Amino acid sequence: MELTHENVLGKIISTFGEENIWDAFNPDGILTITTNRETIHDLIKYLRDDKELQISFLTTMCGIHFPGQGDKELCLMYQLHSLRHNYRIRIKVFMPASDPVMPTMTDLYATANWMEREAFDFYGFKFTGHPNLTRILNIEEMEYHPMLKQYPLEDQTREDKINTYFGR
Repeated sequence: MELTHENVLGKIISTFGEENIWDAFNPDGILTITTNRETIHDLIKYLRDDKELQISFLTTMCGIHFPGQGDKELCLMYQLHSLRHNYRIRIKVFMPASDPVMPTMTDLYATANWMEREAFDFYGFKFTGHPNLTRILNIEEMEYHPMLKQYPLEDQTREDKINTYFGR
């Protein structure tokens, strides 16, 4: 089977249903879909294990913060690659910032261990079943997650910056 966006999306929807897969589009030529927390683990396992798809390389997993978006304030994005077919797919899962809980993928991909620790460290995602969900790059004593956009980009008390030099 040739991997085209239509073929891959058709297989995914026939397996998981339209109620669990939505917002399919192709930015940058990469099939991008959205799913929910209940489906993501089985979907990634399916993409890895399906004999025709063989989308078995987890290249990226990262968090995204959209302040003020209600139930879509946090997003976890997975990008997978089929080395056999040179095909990429991007999967997004949105959730409210008050409930940043996701299933771990460490049972499917060893590399998910560090990626999930980084998402926890910088965004506060909690991965159920993760074997060692501790900070990976910031100090343990840090009580906040620095990539959340609730903090100003620069120190508002600095007086050594002249706004005209920065186009303001």
